[in-house]
Amino acid sequence: MLRMSLQEKYELVVGLEVHAQLQTRTKLFCGDDASFGGEPNTHISAITLAYPGTLPRLNRTAVEYAIRMGLACESEISRTNWFARKHYFYPDLPKGYQTSQHINNICQGGIVRINVSGNERAVQLHHIHLEEDAGKSIHDADPLKTAIDHNRAGVPLIEIVSEPDLFSAEEAYAYVTEVRKLVRFLGICDGNMEEGSMRCDANISVRPKGQKKLGTRVEVKNLNSIRNVKRAIDFEAARLMQMLEDGETIIQQTRSFDADTGTTFALRSKEEANDYRYFPDPDLPPFIVSEEMLNSIRSEMPELPDAVRQRFMEDYHLPEYDARLLSEEKEMVAYFEAVTSHNNQYKSIANWLLGPVKAWLNEQQVQIENFPLKSGNLSDLVNLVTSGEISFSSASSRLFPRLIDNPDADPKQMASELNLLQNADSGEIEAWIGQVLEKMPDKVAEYRKGKKGLIGLFMGEVKKISRGKADPKIATVMLEKRLNEQNQ
Repeated sequence: MLRMSLQEKYELVVGLEVHAQLQTRTKLFCGDDASFGGEPNTHISAITLAYPGTLPRLNRTAVEYAIRMGLACESEISRTNWFARKHYFYPDLPKGYQTSQHINNICQGGIVRINVSGNERAVQLHHIHLEEDAGKSIHDADPLKTAIDHNRAGVPLIEIVSEPDLFSAEEAYAYVTEVRKLVRFLGICDGNMEEGSMRCDANISVRPKGQKKLGTRVEVKNLNSIRNVKRAIDFEAARLMQMLEDGETIIQQTRSFDADTGTTFALRSKEEANDYRYFPDPDLPPFIVSEEMLNSIRSEMPELPDAVRQRFMEDYHLPEYDARLLSEEKEMVAYFEAVTSHNNQYKSIANWLLGPVKAWLNEQQVQIENFPLKSGNLSDLVNLVTSGEISFSSASSRLFPRLIDNPDADPKQMASELNLLQNADSGEIEAWIGQVLEKMPDKVAEYRKGKKGLIGLFMGEVKKISRGKADPKIATVMLEKRLNEQNQ
C-alpha cells in the first residue's frame, strides 16, 4: 500500500497581512516629506522625532486613500474612527509606540478576487486599517553600532488583513499579485516591494485534513517580493507538516525568511494582542467619514482591473487571456487604448504589446510609461504588418529595434530605407520561386507524390532568397500553382 504524502494528509491555511505605503506628499500625522529616499534623517521634524510639546494632525488624503482601497475590495466603511497607541518596542520610532487602529478599523470585511489556474474565487478580508510606518535600523553602517534613519517614520500605511482563507502558496502568490495590482490602479501606492513600499507578513498553519480547528500558527515577517511570499510559505508548510508527522509540538512564533537559502528561522515567540497594551490615543480625536466624503471618493474611483478586462473582451473582442494580461497595469491599459484610437486592429495591437513590446520592457526592466514609441507610431507599425507591406518577422526583428532607437521616425519610411517592404510584383516572385524549385528537384518530386507538408520548406527558401520581401500570401498561391503543374 502506498504511503500517503504529507500534502494529502495535512491542509495548509494561510492569512496574509499586506502593508502598503500610501503615496501621500506628507506623513500621516505631520507635514514632513513622505517620499522615498533622501539622505538619512532629512525628512524629519520635531513631530517625527516626538519632541515634548508636539501634537499630531491627521492627513486627510491618507484617509481618502484607505477608503479607496476599501471600496475596491467591497469593504464596509466605518463612519466613526479613532487611533490607538500600540506599545511595542520599535527602536526606530522615537515616540516609543506606534499610532495605529485597533478595535475599530476604517474598512471592515471585504474580498480580493484571485485566479489560480483558471479557477476564480473571492478571498475574504478581515479588515483594512491605517497606521504609521516605523523608521529603518541600519546594521552594516558601523561595525559596533546600529544606525537609525527616521525618514520613513510616520509615513502612512494601510494594512490589508485577510482571513485565514488561502490554502496554497499559489493562492497566496495570486492574492499578493492582485493586491499590488489594485493599489497601483487606485494610485495609492507604487507597489514597489524592493523599496519596501509594499511588504507582506504571512500567518501560516497546518492541520489534518478534515479538521476545522486551525493549527498553531507561525508568522513569517517582512517578505519583500511576491516570489518570496510563495517560497516562504512552501518551505514553512513542509516544515510544519513534518513536525506534525513526527509528533513535535508547534509553538506560536515569529520567523524571518532567508532568500538566499529559501529557509525560515525563528526570531521570537509571538506576542498576543494584549501584549501591545493598546489604548486610544488622547492626542487624536475621532475622525468621521461623512456621507458627502464617501460619495465624493466613490465618484472619483477609477475603473478597476476586472471591469477593464471585461470591457476589453466585450468592446475589443479580445480573448480572456489577452484582456487579463493587458489589464494588469493601469499604464498598459492607457497605452493600449491610445493605440486603438488610431487603429482598429485590436487583436494585432494586443499581440504586439504582449509580444515584442513586453519583451523589450522586460529586457530593459522598465514600465510601459518609459516605452519610447508613441502610440501613433506603433499603430503605423501594426498597419504595415496587417496590410502585408512587411512581414511580422522583419517588423519585429529588424524594424522594431530601429524604431526604438529612432522613435520619431516614420515606420514606413524606415522600412523602405531598410529594404524591408514586401514585393507584390508577380514577375519577381515568380523568379524567386523558380530559383527555389530548380535547386530542390528531389523535394519537388516528393511534394508531387503527396508530401504536401513540404510547402513550408519551399516558402522558407523563398523568404530567404527574397530577403523577406516576397509577399507571403501571393508567394504561397503562386508556389502551390507551380508545384501542382505536372510538367516543369
